Amino acid sequence: MAREYHDGMEWRERITANPEVLVGKPVVRGTRLSVELIVSLLGNGWTFEEILASYPGLSVDDIRACLLYAAEVLTEERLYPVVTG
Repeated sequence: MAREYHDGMEWRERITANPEVLVGKPVVRGTRLSVELIVSLLGNGWTFEEILASYPGLSVDDIRACLLYAAEVLTEERLYPVVTG
């Protein structure tokens, strides 16, 4: 299920994974900046403006794409309880 944001662009246009780049972690296309890093920065209180200032190759749409990618992965994730003993 592809989610779209304000201008109709899907995250797939901005996020890519290649086994030769960061061991296949999803990254912002054309960078070595992982989705994990961007989401972690946001989770640690960084603003979009702070991220953009620190990583000038990124755009607001790149950051939004990271969040949409993370949301889709979490939507599709299933956890199964393990019953022991």
